[in-house]
Amino acid sequence: MRDPNAIDFWRGFALITIFINHIPGNTFERYTFSQYGISDAAELFVFLAGWSIGIATRGRDGNPEPPGRSVVRLLARTVEVYRAQLTVMLLALALIAGAALLLDNPLILEWHNAGGFFADPIQSVCGMALLTYQLGYFNILPLYVLLIGIAPVFVLVGRVSLVAALALSVGVYLASLVFGWNLPSWPGEGDWFFDPFCWQLLLVLGFVLQGWNLRTDLLRRWSRRLFPAGVAIVLLGIVLAVAEIRPDPMLVPEPRLLFTFEKTYLTPARLVHFLGVLLAFAPLYAVLAPRIGRVVGYLTQMGRNSLAVFSMGSILSLVGQLVRFQTGGGLLIDMLVAGSGLVGLGFTAWFVEWRSRSRSSRPRT
Repeated sequence: MRDPNAIDFWRGFALITIFINHIPGNTFERYTFSQYGISDAAELFVFLAGWSIGIATRGRDGNPEPPGRSVVRLLARTVEVYRAQLTVMLLALALIAGAALLLDNPLILEWHNAGGFFADPIQSVCGMALLTYQLGYFNILPLYVLLIGIAPVFVLVGRVSLVAALALSVGVYLASLVFGWNLPSWPGEGDWFFDPFCWQLLLVLGFVLQGWNLRTDLLRRWSRRLFPAGVAIVLLGIVLAVAEIRPDPMLVPEPRLLFTFEKTYLTPARLVHFLGVLLAFAPLYAVLAPRIGRVVGYLTQMGRNSLAVFSMGSILSLVGQLVRFQTGGGLLIDMLVAGSGLVGLGFTAWFVEWRSRSRSSRPRT
């Protein structure tokens, strides 16, 4: 297993934040950084995925693996995430149906867009397989499946030129904002909650910056110089969030997506805010790691096993929502839900690694 590192640490931090934020209204939600800025943990999660792709396809020494191997690696990961999405969706629908039966409350069947499944299961099952039918709070993995699936294109272009890979990504991003490109939902109306044409930029940005970080120390020097700018952006984000200042989509000029704070389209304001957060908090790991060893170990273990932990966190957050719905919430309930959830996430990460060690230690026949 990998030793503790900044990438796994921040990925574990993002997983916990997403878990807390996916239980809306709970006491601890107000202390997550999504309440004090424009961007949130979703941006961090996708960016770190791109950085990890760079490490996986180049190695920490910067020597790229054969192109065919990189493509196969990424396609295999795509299948793994796709399988996790189908499993999590099935479990979530079963939890919603079971809660409706147990509590004798058919209105629960309408939660998070689940009503479409129970009203028309035939089309909905097809939509699940196509990733076009998504439940609320269960729409990050479909984005992840698509982004990892198209990642080989940017990896292969990046072998020739990282600038070309980034330029291609930026071009798709800007065209999506101008023309409003998105993938349609089916069955039902609407589009994907996370527009993959826009969110791919964060994945590619992580991949490209990891490559530049290996090749030159220019990135490190500029990150130190831009640290004050990052702090200023974070402070501005706090003011905008606390004062609830947001541009009115009906008053901004065309193309409107260039000037709003839309999460679906990863609009420029959210992107700039995330880059500011990245600049301001990137040096923090080196300061924290020697002082909070146990917490670092806990978070990095989750970061090493992010897919399993994220999947479990999605299910546990739905359980937390149901518990709060039935009990009415409150500090004690929120402490129980959050505490048991954090224990469950930590156990999931430990179990995945224990299982991997057990398999590797078995003698081969």
